[in-house]
Amino acid sequence: MSEVVCLGILVADIIGRPIDAVPPRGALQLVESIAPFIGGCAANTGIGLQKLGVETLVAGRIGRDGLGDFLRAEIERAGVKTQLSCDERAATSATMVLVASDGERSFLHSTGANATLKAEHFDSSVLDGARLLHIAGHGLLPSFDGLPCATLLQQARRRAVLTSLDTAGAPDATWRGNLRACLPHLDFFLPSLHEVKELFPDIQTPEAVAMRLLEEGVGTVALKMGGEGAFVHNGREAHHVPPFAVQSVDATGAGDAFAAGFLAGILRGFDLKRCAKLGNACGALCVTQIGTVSAARSLEETLEYFGL
Repeated sequence: MSEVVCLGILVADIIGRPIDAVPPRGALQLVESIAPFIGGCAANTGIGLQKLGVETLVAGRIGRDGLGDFLRAEIERAGVKTQLSCDERAATSATMVLVASDGERSFLHSTGANATLKAEHFDSSVLDGARLLHIAGHGLLPSFDGLPCATLLQQARRRAVLTSLDTAGAPDATWRGNLRACLPHLDFFLPSLHEVKELFPDIQTPEAVAMRLLEEGVGTVALKMGGEGAFVHNGREAHHVPPFAVQSVDATGAGDAFAAGFLAGILRGFDLKRCAKLGNACGALCVTQIGTVSAARSLEETLEYFGL
């Protein structure tokens, strides 16, 4: 059995750096490195949790191809259990990540097999004995986002399993409608502030956004705010937690690392503010190396490194 089940997007990241400008059409530009890495919110968060000592299972959909084999091998090499269904026709999802000299990223993404993931591809028996179901990448799962996801969240709660969700994709009208269907069934919601502000165009501050999300039925809100840290609110207490200062090499996966740290803190009984600090610490470590999980450390090492 696993403490956490991470269900969501799985992506093979092809990361090139440093790329501060795209070459003109037909031209060649040399870069320092281009290499494949594990990617996708479910894999990133799942491996991060496992590194922090939380037994985790990652579930999702891949293609029957080389990139799918690569993802399965990398996830399992990290000690994470898997429940991966294969699409015989769609390719494994992939992203070309262009990392600039300052660590900021731009993305070219192919949804691939993630687009065909349906609730029927998920064997919910893995929730037996689990403590938390984490939906990772809602917004890039068009056959699962919205009502199918909300139904699964309800099923998890009926099994006394905690629920959490992180978002991805472009917050258009469909994205917003699908997300709203899930909010009442979430114990924890961990979106980026710039994404979720699109739900409430009349308000902009993290405090106001968090309050509206709580009114929508979310139990605890943890807003990721990049260079401004995080804002957490559970209806009883609220904290703005500043980030840790590190040298950024590649910011890919930092939000997923925050999610892993925050959720690990919840499962280990940390108070709300310390959970956010652990999330920020994991996010800070993430950006110090290339790739989404290359810099992930154990819980003890992370706490000691940042004096938590």
